[in-house]
Amino acid sequence: MKIAFIGGGAMGEAMLSAILDRGLAIPESVSVSDISQSRRQHLGQKYSVAVLSNNRQAIDSGDIVILAIKPQNLAEVMAELSGQLKPGQLVLSIIAGARINNLCLGLNHRLVVRVMPNTPVQIGEGISVWTATAEVTKQQRRWVGSILGAIGKEIYVDDEKYIDMATAVSASGPAYIFLFIESLVEAAVHIGLPRDMAQELVLQTLLGSGRLVQKSGKEPSELRRMVTSPGGTTAEALLQLEKGGFSDLILQAVIAAYNKARRLGD
Repeated sequence: MKIAFIGGGAMGEAMLSAILDRGLAIPESVSVSDISQSRRQHLGQKYSVAVLSNNRQAIDSGDIVILAIKPQNLAEVMAELSGQLKPGQLVLSIIAGARINNLCLGLNHRLVVRVMPNTPVQIGEGISVWTATAEVTKQQRRWVGSILGAIGKEIYVDDEKYIDMATAVSASGPAYIFLFIESLVEAAVHIGLPRDMAQELVLQTLLGSGRLVQKSGKEPSELRRMVTSPGGTTAEALLQLEKGGFSDLILQAVIAAYNKARRLGD
């Protein structure tokens, strides 16, 4: 397949790298447009793809046009590309907050997929939630599934409302996890552990716990009860988290992110 990227930032580069690594496209069939000369030079040298500063030229021969620009640049890019897309070209947007209807209207085009990925796609461990207009063909949906599968896991949803919900959980979620890691490491250092040991303990505990949930088939609540002995150290720690309203804080954080995601699409 021929692919055109509009925007060559970190997320777009992650997709580009995975597409080439998986053999979904060859460098000669990929073009990347970016306003930054340094980014164009980097991407051209590293991936041997065609790099351009002109968006209209970049989309000239793409089967798929991937919009990987910042939200604040969307209106300008849509005005530039409106009426320029070929009838059979698929537009895949990873732009936060950009709703499908707005993309269709702004681009004057109906073959549109909206994707909400998260930052772990940069190492092939992400998860992407996506939806598509009714006009997107079965073959094009398979293309999208292959691309997103190359950067992690993917979930298709029929209703776009789930995209904003996923934004609050999986897209913003890595930041919550990073904050938890940071806090747990600092707590470990505070009680006397060397920082390098604290970091290794925390990271492996987090990774191992996540895999245990995946592989055990048990609910997190059940696993939590299994590791919590009455009157033990874990019970004492969990009591402090409950006193601090840990679960309610997580709930409020997700609700705030969800409401913000909805406002971005207005």
